[in-house]
Amino acid sequence: MAKIISIGTAVPKYKHRQEDILHFMQQVYAMDDVGKRKLKFLYHQSGIDNRYSVVPDYSRCLNDWKFYPQSENLEPFPSLEKRMIWFNKYAAPLSVDAIRSCIEHKIHPQEITHLITVSCTGMSAPGLDLQVMDLMDLPKNIYRTSVNFMGCYAAIHAMKMAGSICNSEKNSKVLIVCTELCTLHFQREGTMDNITSSMLFGDGAAAALITNDDFEQKGLVIKDFYSEIISRGKKDMAWELSSSGFLMTLSGYIPELIEEDFQLLVEKSLQKAGVQQKDISNWCIHPGGKRILEAIHKSLHFSNGQLKESYEVLNKYGNMSSPTILFVLKEIMSEFSNFSPPGGGREGAVFGAAFGPGLTMETFVASVYA
Repeated sequence: MAKIISIGTAVPKYKHRQEDILHFMQQVYAMDDVGKRKLKFLYHQSGIDNRYSVVPDYSRCLNDWKFYPQSENLEPFPSLEKRMIWFNKYAAPLSVDAIRSCIEHKIHPQEITHLITVSCTGMSAPGLDLQVMDLMDLPKNIYRTSVNFMGCYAAIHAMKMAGSICNSEKNSKVLIVCTELCTLHFQREGTMDNITSSMLFGDGAAAALITNDDFEQKGLVIKDFYSEIISRGKKDMAWELSSSGFLMTLSGYIPELIEEDFQLLVEKSLQKAGVQQKDISNWCIHPGGKRILEAIHKSLHFSNGQLKESYEVLNKYGNMSSPTILFVLKEIMSEFSNFSPPGGGREGAVFGAAFGPGLTMETFVASVYA
């Protein structure tokens, strides 16, 4: 079996208060007083206090903007080419920061046998994987692959790939790095989809080291994965390319769809893993938004506290797409600082889930000993 040894995270240097981003977007959308009040209400209900970005503009006045044009009509608004230039400049160093945090005191970079890069906010060839290799001087013959454009659930998909590798190659040390610069893709038109995106998304990176269970260091043992698509939600969550950047579709029906189907998804996932719900000690749920967490809370009939880590990550960072669930899992793993091997201590289990275009729901079950 495979296990997660450690998780490292990193965020850009620019920390923006949600209130500052609100004021910035009110200016971008050129709203009247009524529109500004409505936007303010939505932002204040988001459950987010701060977000991080490679773009400094969101907390600065117009004369100090670096990414957006310093003009009253905001023209020329950033093109896709400009957004990709910024992605190629900032994504790799941020990825390396997360990786170094992950592998410190665990393994040497030269011991990494497989590299899986994950992103849906930037693409090029050669891409993020080769940039990371160069910056960290990784072995030139390293096995590498990329998970692109799968959205918020992509980290679990990458974990599934890493698990298969470690189960077939016992000496493997797989490094996953998920890096998203979502704030490069905020749009000018004040549509509900664009408003939702600008209200929720932030930038960040997370890396996870996954090995075979025979590896001498302790970790979180991956038991199984399960995924399912809610076909009737196919048009409610989407992520598409355009000349002005990547366009998000995130309808208000998604929380309702998740609330209707999540309990059954959990039952199927736990049955496949051979685990009962009463054995789940921690719930690692992707905080796609406050309403999504509330929908899961209702679907599983939770009392207060089961989604504490998810709410905390949302509050501190917003939704960073693929790295976000690893931020949550890192918080959960920090509560189990003294891992014990099977047979020692009290056995518990972690249930994880993330959601993305499709509408896809991806889950994992892992065992922890504390």
